[in-house]
Amino acid sequence: MSDSTAVGQPQTIVFTDATVRVSPSRTAVSELWADDGILTHVGPQRPPYPDGALVVDASGTTLVPLQVESALRARPPAGRSAYDLVPGNAATLAAVHGQVDESRITRMLVVPPRDLLAVLVGGTVVAWRGSPTRPAGSAGTAPGDPRLGTWVDLGKAMEQHLTADGRYSETRSGRRNAYTGRFWLDEDRITYLDDQGFWAFGEFVDGVLHHAGFVLRR
Repeated sequence: MSDSTAVGQPQTIVFTDATVRVSPSRTAVSELWADDGILTHVGPQRPPYPDGALVVDASGTTLVPLQVESALRARPPAGRSAYDLVPGNAATLAAVHGQVDESRITRMLVVPPRDLLAVLVGGTVVAWRGSPTRPAGSAGTAPGDPRLGTWVDLGKAMEQHLTADGRYSETRSGRRNAYTGRFWLDEDRITYLDDQGFWAFGEFVDGVLHHAGFVLRR
């Protein structure tokens, strides 16, 4: 399978022999199927696979939900299971080499490129084998996109600046450019690749940006 195979719109993807963190506290060794952006099967091996499916050997890899804890708490209780890796939910997850424990998922998932097999958001492959699959930003991002600009967590003295060229910078406790890097926007998700060499993740909920323990507003 070539890297170019993974690029594009939502497609049928099958991860085999994976450790699946169905939720942060529940683990299964199984296959995971995604079709047209939705999880369709999480369970025992079930070939034959659909024609044209991207079949990925995920042995030694943990599939984890991209759950941002403050975003989860911002949702009503009935909607919090939407992050779980179960059929019917969005195919939004990271495939990480090695084991990933519960606290790493719920507190702050940060992944070095060498440890990242894939990132999917709504079934679209955003990152593959540690590298992005498209230029930074978003194909539809324009200077007036409401997600761009400065986001602030006053309680933690943090500002995050998102610009239309797909770059971000953070000011922390008055220290400018404490973190800088590239970002990708997909649906209500933001995926970061920091210049210091790690991937991180965030989510927009009701006009608020949740990222790594920060709750940022315009």
